[in-house]
Amino acid sequence: MSYSLTVNGETHEVDLPGDVPLLWVLRDSLGLTGTKFGCGVAACGACTVHVGGVAQRSCQLPLEVVDGEVITIEGLGTPDAMAAIQRAWVAHGVAQCGYCQSGQIMQAADLLANNPDPSDEEIDDAMWGNLCRCGTYPRIRAAIHDAAKMMQAEG
Repeated sequence: MSYSLTVNGETHEVDLPGDVPLLWVLRDSLGLTGTKFGCGVAACGACTVHVGGVAQRSCQLPLEVVDGEVITIEGLGTPDAMAAIQRAWVAHGVAQCGYCQSGQIMQAADLLANNPDPSDEEIDDAMWGNLCRCGTYPRIRAAIHDAAKMMQAEG
């Protein structure tokens, strides 16, 4: 079956079964490899993307139920104009191995879109399902706080 998807502002037609997870559509059909496969059961957050403005786990989201524009890490900012959360991530040296980072950043961007000044507890609650084997959780929290300040200053 053919499906039409808007991903990072571009419309794509894909001819795939409706039960194919969005993760594999993004990676294998569209070549957007920033979204990572982690666990395959929506438990680790490495595959997090935004669908219709909401952070979702793409490894368990069938193509046939995708409703709204999909934003991946590639669409969050550009090399010349990174999003505030991406700039804060770099400033705090959050990434070590880096594998989970696209999912972490996409989850954090969703948090900041809905809560422009989160507390430590609110950050922990929003980010709890995004796992980092390197344990950079204190840096993640600090980067989210700094990104919130940057976004407030940018207006």
